[in-house]
Amino acid sequence: MLRLYEYPPSGNCYKIRLLLTQLGIPFERIYVDIVQRESRTPEFLSKNPNGRVPLLELEPGKFLPESNAVLYYLSQETPFFPTDQFEQAQVMQWMFFEQYSHEPYIATSRYWISILGKAEEYKQVLEQKQPLGYAALGVMEEQLKNSPFFVGNCYTIADICLFAYTHVADEGGFDLTRFPAILAWINRVKEQPNYLSITE
Repeated sequence: MLRLYEYPPSGNCYKIRLLLTQLGIPFERIYVDIVQRESRTPEFLSKNPNGRVPLLELEPGKFLPESNAVLYYLSQETPFFPTDQFEQAQVMQWMFFEQYSHEPYIATSRYWISILGKAEEYKQVLEQKQPLGYAALGVMEEQLKNSPFFVGNCYTIADICLFAYTHVADEGGFDLTRFPAILAWINRVKEQPNYLSITE
């Protein structure tokens, strides 16, 4: 059985739980408290030298880190990854966008505010992240004005990837009421078969 090393509030960990659940693949969950630096212990670092979760153990001693790499691995030859070559590239495009233009602003803000509870301590840097976070949401809004999902009018790992932190962006101080197309998309994702909430 697959083993998922995770910190449940993490959107990156949630991505994997959501896809595994929607694929109907059983897995064991192993709690790693990143706030207590459990991902930095020698034991964990022997599994992932980068010291981060999520980490998927495919078989004893065989590990795959990085949430979007795990999404890619699990989605191959499933409806969650297109067969068309251009659409495959578009999925990757949005996943790179999530890591470079979205996650550094929206996810980190949520972590400091809602997980660490240190909004005042990080006030200045949080203010700096707001314009870039809203810029990323604006890019998403424009795409979703013309398409129900991000690629090929179908629900794919691109949607799972971006949904994880977007649907809880308010926990990082972002006002999603400015983005009606994103809000409609969030509802469509929640209506997908075998949907799993981030708190489950």
